[in-house]
Amino acid sequence: MKNLFPILLALCLFTYCTPTDEGGDEPAPSSEAEMSDDMDQTDDKAEYVAINSDEALIATALMAAPAESREGSTVIGYNMAGEFVTLKEGTNQFICLADDPKKKGFNAACYHKNLEPFMARGRELKAEGKTAQEIFDIREQEAQAGTLDMGGTGNTLHVLYGPDASYDPATGKVANAIYRYVVYMPFATAESTGLPEQPIAPNHPWIMNPGTHRAHIMISPVNGEE
Repeated sequence: MKNLFPILLALCLFTYCTPTDEGGDEPAPSSEAEMSDDMDQTDDKAEYVAINSDEALIATALMAAPAESREGSTVIGYNMAGEFVTLKEGTNQFICLADDPKKKGFNAACYHKNLEPFMARGRELKAEGKTAQEIFDIREQEAQAGTLDMGGTGNTLHVLYGPDASYDPATGKVANAIYRYVVYMPFATAESTGLPEQPIAPNHPWIMNPGTHRAHIMISPVNGEE
């Protein structure tokens, strides 16, 4: 049993870092059961309501950005009419991707604008009906050829996700949501970074997709930490 613990931990944490079906690279949440076990952070004093307006989509998307950068961040995503639009024009380096109101639960992301060519290409390929593996392979080929701009090294993606599409209008806080961080390091490896290729423990950085265009450092904070 003692030897099973590292394996089970790796499997559990790996579920936190598979890509979503958006074609971008926002790591998807784990299963409902796993999330309900990890999330017990609802503020009893908060007045949570459904995220059911464009204003609510903007407010909650901005919560994925660092607090000091929220006001100047751009927000894109599907509006309540189902159109992919710019919900809010910004002035700084962050682009926030709002939660898709037609999908269960909550998943918003905020990334450095240098990653937009990479993210936009993923959305374009997704719209063409490509699978997640096809999108990975096409972007890998394009990045290797130098036709896809990966934005350099060290650009960060912030992900806020949870099982509940509800929020507190007074604060913008999303019910039971938790944070994850991803730092893109195109073509980096364990050897070039010194990072392990498997998760060791919660809140411990490791490198995923090493040696590929999508190589990135994963940091999944423990419950209650940001």
